[in-house]
Amino acid sequence: MIIPFTELSEDTLNNLIEQFVLQEGTEYGDRDISLDEKVIQVKQQLKSGDAIIVYSELHESVNIVPAERFHHKP
Repeated sequence: MIIPFTELSEDTLNNLIEQFVLQEGTEYGDRDISLDEKVIQVKQQLKSGDAIIVYSELHESVNIVPAERFHHKP
């Protein structure tokens, strides 16, 4: 189930994004990027529709994934 990020409180959204960024372990190249910058980048991807928040009833988990994975682009 897709959860519109606009339906989450700002605190909940920020906590979800921070958790996502911290578990990703994504390589950002030569330049260190702060947690705040990473959160802003993910939030921009949610706003642009490039990423979506998905709840899995089977796994009882929430994750941020590329929208193209679900063929979902508003």
